[in-house]
Amino acid sequence: MASLQKITIVLMLCLVASVGAEYLKYKDPKQPVAVRVKDLLSRMTLAEKIGQMTQIERENATADVLAKYFIGSVLSGGGSVPAPQASAQTWASMVTEMQKGALSTRLGIPIIYGIDAVHGHNNVYKATIFPHNIGLGATRDPDLVKRIGEATALEVRATGIPYVFAPCVAVCRDPRWGRCYESYSEDPTVVQSLTSLISGLQGEVPADSAGRPYVAGSKNVAACAKHYVGDGGTYMGINENNTIISTHGLLSIHMPPYYNSIIRGVSTVMVSYSSWNGVKMHANHFLVTDYLKNTLKFRGFVISDWQGIDRITSPPHANYSYSIEAGIGAGIDMIMVPYTYTEFIDDLTTQVQNKVIPMSRIDDAVYRILRVKFTMGLFENPYPDASLAGELGKQEHRDLAREAVRKSLVLLKNGKSSSAPLLPLPKKAGKILVAGSHADNLGNQCGGWTITWQGESGNNNTIGTTILSGIKATVDPSTQVVYSESPDSTVLADKYDYAIVAVGEPPYAETFGDNLNLTIPAPGPSVIQSVCKVTKCVVVLISGRPLVVEPYLGDMDAFVAAWLPGTEGQGVADVLFGDYGFTGKLSRTWFRSVDQLPMNVGDAHYDPVFPFGYGLTTKGAK
Repeated sequence: MASLQKITIVLMLCLVASVGAEYLKYKDPKQPVAVRVKDLLSRMTLAEKIGQMTQIERENATADVLAKYFIGSVLSGGGSVPAPQASAQTWASMVTEMQKGALSTRLGIPIIYGIDAVHGHNNVYKATIFPHNIGLGATRDPDLVKRIGEATALEVRATGIPYVFAPCVAVCRDPRWGRCYESYSEDPTVVQSLTSLISGLQGEVPADSAGRPYVAGSKNVAACAKHYVGDGGTYMGINENNTIISTHGLLSIHMPPYYNSIIRGVSTVMVSYSSWNGVKMHANHFLVTDYLKNTLKFRGFVISDWQGIDRITSPPHANYSYSIEAGIGAGIDMIMVPYTYTEFIDDLTTQVQNKVIPMSRIDDAVYRILRVKFTMGLFENPYPDASLAGELGKQEHRDLAREAVRKSLVLLKNGKSSSAPLLPLPKKAGKILVAGSHADNLGNQCGGWTITWQGESGNNNTIGTTILSGIKATVDPSTQVVYSESPDSTVLADKYDYAIVAVGEPPYAETFGDNLNLTIPAPGPSVIQSVCKVTKCVVVLISGRPLVVEPYLGDMDAFVAAWLPGTEGQGVADVLFGDYGFTGKLSRTWFRSVDQLPMNVGDAHYDPVFPFGYGLTTKGAK
């Protein structure tokens, strides 16, 4: 009897072992992605599928929550960090703990962690902050933008994160929009050319898989073309508002960058808060499913914006079950919930059980999410790579950002007569004056989406070089540099060889940046006028868009648009003092007055102070 028991126990142990070691096709990296996706999908319960479609905010995302609800994705909203001034290691260990929770589940599907890295890894202390897109548009340099993508991917991976909500491929048609600086240009062809960022972030797509989501490996990240579609065309530039345009206009102005993004293998597309002719994009089945998925053959996943389905109704979240039905029904695959995830999961589960939403729609969503996760190697490499920590804020990346600053500067005036240019400035001078609210202010020169969502004025938020520091490092040691943010009559009574005045907009993001008058904020105009009255002056405008400058142009000897250059302010001095020449060209029309808006290149009544594509050049010593 005892021996029979022994045999039974041995057989049972063998059975357990064979079940434990059961060959799971989806876990085999040698299998094609499609085979792995189908195998995994066939094993999933409804709860596991809906979990994959759910993206929650970092602050809710404990390992227990991720395991209990089978959550598929976590994000950091703007400024959502594990700790103030958190190191790369702190970020990576946070991601590791979350991933452990996800991998502890029955099927062990890793989460995909996403973050806004829209001009470098901009939420993270000490990261390299590149110029915002409006400045990159002025470079007209797709290769530069691709290299910025590569550097950004490395800095994001340094913190253990594999997915970024970038690039913004909006075609901003009205600078009153608070997100205009996130747009490369008013001209779709410029925006199309700079989708090269995607190839930098994700890697260059192989010829045989153009059009399918592609991530080269663990030093690259999944990208996201946003915000689909028409976000840059809203009425009066009002954020999240209504884009009133014909189908032809939508397809010829706002859609083209998505063609290039898909060809480059973009992994995800984010839907816009805005509406097209009164229909919310988050509820637009024709554009999300019929056009993006079926006509353009986009094979990655479609993600909502932050509480994007909530905002289908007015007020938001007024009828959440309707929002879920409309948003998922339109073809959105992953919902950025980000807080009320139990409500979302319960409501969506009920709708599937009651056949309000067909299982085929759920399977399409999960298939696409898993396709991206398998393609990018997340199942093989779910955890952060500790060896990449040193990539964050690396000197080579700062040098690249400095190059980008140089190439983004647009020289709009040089000398009161063309025969007497002021620029380049001599490095050797007796005494020079540096003035203005933006001369020694890292936060102002970085703009919104920097460390926090809205960005923050001042020099204590992250590490970098202000324009003033750059000037001091460039001039001859014998040149006396006098700095005064807002010079009084005593300062102005002195004699200067020349002055550099840096003024502009405070940081802002999204709706907080919507602006119907677009004047230079006070005291900028009075500083320009008082300084330029007493000495030769170059005005450097730090802004997310063209502003009303015509009233002050006559006072200035030279005028430079520097956009929002980021942490490497040395790049401004490199060009002002002639080490490098000015090469930037306007990526936007510089209007005279807001009454002309919207006014874009090619319009019938086109009367700008500086036209699209304008930019004077100088020769550089280097």
